[in-house]
Amino acid sequence: MTVFDDDLQHIKEKLLKMGSLVEDSIKSSIQSLVERDNELARKIIDRDRMVNTLDVEIDEDSIRVIALRQPMAGDLRFITTAMKITTDLERMGDLAVNIAERAIELNEEPILKPYIDIPRMKEIAQGMTRDALDAFVRKDKKLAMDVILRDDAVDDLKHDVLQELAFLMAQDPSTVSRAMKISFVAQYLERIADHATNIAEIVIYLIEGKIIRHMALPSEEK
Repeated sequence: MTVFDDDLQHIKEKLLKMGSLVEDSIKSSIQSLVERDNELARKIIDRDRMVNTLDVEIDEDSIRVIALRQPMAGDLRFITTAMKITTDLERMGDLAVNIAERAIELNEEPILKPYIDIPRMKEIAQGMTRDALDAFVRKDKKLAMDVILRDDAVDDLKHDVLQELAFLMAQDPSTVSRAMKISFVAQYLERIADHATNIAEIVIYLIEGKIIRHMALPSEEK
């Protein structure tokens, strides 16, 4: 392995470490809500510093490699792709922190309703994150496309959650504060899924050199 190959491998390893931290934060943030575990929520908030540090380190490493090695074609695409992915991962980590913060607030109040669709949203969004990163490692276009197609399921569940919360607020104004916080959680999860979709689109760019953002997918064409 050349020094250049070692540099690329180092960037990949840091990116995957960052992805693992973010994926666990997504899972744990909803766990802290469902299980009313404030200690776990605070751990997620504290851990975000590690995610932010990796984000900065990957960008710095990538810029250094570009400046010193002057990579071409596929190698340059890999580095720019890694930098874009870390941006999405950092934002996903922030959203997991937002969920943890809402969990702490909600855990201090009586439970409004059993959490059913929120954990389902989490399962899909977490799986999308894991598979998007797996597609990056394996350069698997099919898996990346599958991640993109799953985004609609998260959108549909968010719609169901917001509709139910609107009904509860209309029936009992005393539920408004709690319902609004739960609606924020649903929106944070939807945005996490959107970032996972971004990563999958970036992976397809890495593989094919083609930007598919804002383009209709085959199953969406009329």
